[in-house]
This record gives sequence, C-alpha cells and structure tokens, in this order.
Amino acid sequence: MNILVLVKQTFDTEEKIAIQNGQISEDGVEFILNPYDEYAVEEAVKIKQDTGAEVTVLTIGRARSESVLRTALAMGADKAIIVDLEEEADEYSIAKIIKAAIKGQEFDLVLGGNMAVDSGAGQVAIRVAEELGIPQVSTITKLSLDGGKAIVERDVEGDVEVIEVNLPFLATTQQGLNEPRYPSLPGIMKAKKKPIERYTVEDLELSEDDLAIRTSVQDQFLPPKKQAGKVLEGEMGQQVRDLVNLLRNEAKVV
Repeated sequence: MNILVLVKQTFDTEEKIAIQNGQISEDGVEFILNPYDEYAVEEAVKIKQDTGAEVTVLTIGRARSESVLRTALAMGADKAIIVDLEEEADEYSIAKIIKAAIKGQEFDLVLGGNMAVDSGAGQVAIRVAEELGIPQVSTITKLSLDGGKAIVERDVEGDVEVIEVNLPFLATTQQGLNEPRYPSLPGIMKAKKKPIERYTVEDLELSEDDLAIRTSVQDQFLPPKKQAGKVLEGEMGQQVRDLVNLLRNEAKVV
C-alpha cells in the first residue's frame, strides 16, 4: 500500500504577526509543520505500522520548506518530495503542480490537513483529489481500512457522519483523529538519511495556463485593537437606556 501525505510549512502558531506594506513580515519568524498536517502524517505512520505501507510526504515551497519534510520523515515517513517554488502561486496552480510532481506514481490513499493555519483556505487537498479524479472526504476524525475500501467518520454540526469509500481516495484530517507523536532522537537521525526527491516547476513542464494564478491577495491588515469595555451603573432602567444610547450612537448597530 502506498500513501501520499501533503504537507506545508507555516508560521509557528505562537508567532506574533507583523504586517509591512501589506505583506506579512517573515523577519525572525519560526516556521513549523502545519499543525493540521501533523494529524495526516501521524495517521499515515500508524497505517504503515499496521500494514507495512510506504509513506511519501510532499511539499511545495521555498528551500526552507525541507525542514517540514525532515520532521515528517523523523515521525516515520519513508521518503519525501519537494518542489521548489519561489514565485507566487494559488490553490489552483499548487494543485496542478502536485499532480505533475507525482505523475507516474500510484497511491492508494492521499492525506492532507484540513487547512493551513496561515491561509485557512482549505482548498489544496480537495483540488488535488479533483485533479487526480479520486473521491475525497474532508475533516475526518476516524479512518479504518478494510481491503479495497475505507470506513471514515467526520464531524457534521454536532453529529457524526459515517462514510464508506473505495480506494484510492483522499481525506483531510483534523484534531480528534489521533495524537501526533514527537519525533524521537533515533527518528531524527534516520530522517537525515531518507531520500528526498527535488524538482523545480520547470522540471514538471507545466503549461502557462496551469501556473496562471486565479486568485490573489489584494491587501492584508491586522484587526483593530479592542477598546476597553464600559461598565454601566445606576438603576436597571437607566442602564438599559444608556446601553441603547451607546449601541445607537457609538457602536451604530441599532
């Protein structure tokens, strides 16, 4: 069984975001494996331990993105693929690049995080499924394999939906599916010797249309700082009148 895990390098969730000229500043920023992708890697490694599957991790991004591949390899993945991408790309073009990067390879299961914490778009993995022509199930919380099919569970507005799907298929993962392991020291040492295939976008011979950006960010800004709250005093009737007055004249929501 062959498993592909899509991963991304993102800001550490503890980092303070700074905006300069409409762009997020990366000065001195710590980058990590996208937290939602950790669940995907962990699930793939668990399946590997149970079935002997081979796990490949793939990322698209700058040269520094190799660090997240090493993290995934240290967790137990077998090999990795990185496509160097310095220029701007959107979810549409990234899905096209991923498809081209795995051309000629067959995977029984593709896993990816529900979304990336930097963009929150949640589109890339779903678009990859469409490109590969395979079914997809999003935001899963349980995965069981049974021969050529899988039984998956996903949260749906406070309830659980159970889906049976044939392999190959793609699933996106979220919190609750598992508890990602920390890379062990032996795992980190072994990861240094595991193979990483490297491509550039030019190597993949994609057309201009495939790489054409369909969406772009026009501006980015931090939300306004919250103002101090007000405590209303006096009799209840007076507080109600004061509240209505504030909502109408200051907040302008009435």
